[in-house]
Amino acid sequence: MSTVLEHGNDSRVDGIRNRLAPRAAGLALAGGVVLLLSGLLSWSYDDRILGDISIRFYPAGIQVYVMVLGAVAIALAVLLFRRPGWLDPGRGLKAIGLGSLVFVAGALLAITVQAGGLVNVNEGAWVALVGALLVLAGGGLAAEVDLDVRTWPRLKSSYEILIIVLALAMLLFVTAYTLDVENSATFGTLLVTILTVTVGLLMAGLGEYIGFIGQNNRRPLVLSAFLVAFLFPFTQGGSNANMSIATQILIFAATALGLNIVVGLAGLLDLGYIAFLGTGAYVGAMLSESTFATIGWKPPFFVVMLCGMAVAAVFGLIIGSPTLRVSGDYLAIVTLGFGEIFRLAMFNLDGNNGPDLTNGPNGIPGIPDLNFFGFDFGETHTVAGIPLGRFSNYYFLLLLLVALVILVFSRLNDSRIGRGWVAIREDERAAEAMGVNVFGLKLLAFAVGASLAGLAGTIKAHQDTSVTPDQYIFLESAFLLAAVVLGGMGTVAGVLVGATILKLLPEKLREVNDYRLFSFGLLLVLMMRFRPEGLVPSKRRQLEFHEDDEHLVELAQTEHLEESK
Repeated sequence: MSTVLEHGNDSRVDGIRNRLAPRAAGLALAGGVVLLLSGLLSWSYDDRILGDISIRFYPAGIQVYVMVLGAVAIALAVLLFRRPGWLDPGRGLKAIGLGSLVFVAGALLAITVQAGGLVNVNEGAWVALVGALLVLAGGGLAAEVDLDVRTWPRLKSSYEILIIVLALAMLLFVTAYTLDVENSATFGTLLVTILTVTVGLLMAGLGEYIGFIGQNNRRPLVLSAFLVAFLFPFTQGGSNANMSIATQILIFAATALGLNIVVGLAGLLDLGYIAFLGTGAYVGAMLSESTFATIGWKPPFFVVMLCGMAVAAVFGLIIGSPTLRVSGDYLAIVTLGFGEIFRLAMFNLDGNNGPDLTNGPNGIPGIPDLNFFGFDFGETHTVAGIPLGRFSNYYFLLLLLVALVILVFSRLNDSRIGRGWVAIREDERAAEAMGVNVFGLKLLAFAVGASLAGLAGTIKAHQDTSVTPDQYIFLESAFLLAAVVLGGMGTVAGVLVGATILKLLPEKLREVNDYRLFSFGLLLVLMMRFRPEGLVPSKRRQLEFHEDDEHLVELAQTEHLEESK
């Protein structure tokens, strides 16, 4: 009886929403227009807060950001009028409305705290608050659409490639603009804007449509992505500060991709992975031209890279052989212990407590810049009138490294070895019963992941110009693991997104650095609650957390068929 009543109530609610749907588009459109107009009004009496937002009809800072939110809301409202069967503008409008409320609330809080009270808030902020409420109301009243992958429109290949290029060009512009924002409060509002627009478009179904286009044009997508990454230093005007952040992100991303083999594919929880990066860094430092280097052999850097990979892989085999016979929490504890053992060993290899290899806590400083065939990475080179400094030079080298790691990861993931790792991750006993060499594949995952981290470490040593044990603490291993979990285990794009978020935010939000770990923990809790599969998950992994979603079942089957071709 109760089931019948619940079904009747649901039908009544759906009927009401369908009747109100035509009005929802008008409501959301009005809210978008109000948000757009609020950017032309003054937000504060004080011109020192969040940029100069006291001027009317000359938008700057957060005034521009709220106009972007209004423009996106207007576009989704227009789509809601037309109601295409392959999009759900209503869900996107709800996300835009909610994000706009958070944006306005944050702006009101910043003005109140910095200017000394709400009395300093001008009309623009209150108008934006009304616009956000209208957009949220319109999105809430809109009837949801059942998206179906088979109804997505196909365009000419040239048009689809053009969409990909425009999307990546927009990504390049947003990235360059974001790095130029210095004020932490303004950066926070910009972050909310970017997140709101991204989530809104994803909720509307445009994210899946872009993914659908990407699946149809994989090679142009990959080439365009690397072209955009290659052009990034040319947008910075020789800024060493921004390029330093970019190089740190690439090192972190390359290392996280190696960990993704261990955790994302093989399902082995490694809490001491930073030790393999440190191994490569120390090998690179000890074989460098530094006056503090402890080994007399000075081979070419290509040989040093191979040595770093080999030594890290050997360490992976040594640690993996006895420890991979355990699993779960026990494996995590053992690998955590290995990470601490590595750090303490680097402290003690100072000539007093052990062999003189690492100079103990002082580390190995004064590591010179790389020099390939007369190309000095430490000098500034001018290309097309744009100065490319030291960090830009290392950026291009690290970009090649990331491309190599992605190639290795993708080939392994699509191979018989990769399928064996996935089988082990899903059910180790079932995989062993089916004839999979469980121990051998687990050991191979450790060795390959460690070698990639060691390779990244050799470049990191020269880019940082020094190596010390304090650089390789447990917290760094935790952040690497978080990048994999946050972005999406078993995917390349997900790890790149996760690494960028976890490296960029602490650099741009230094004023709230005391709350870094709190924010980090809160982010993970929210992810586990609302999107446990990660920001950019594979469809098969996403299906594990949403088994009842028929739409995801179709997507997973389509992805499987495409991979098997």
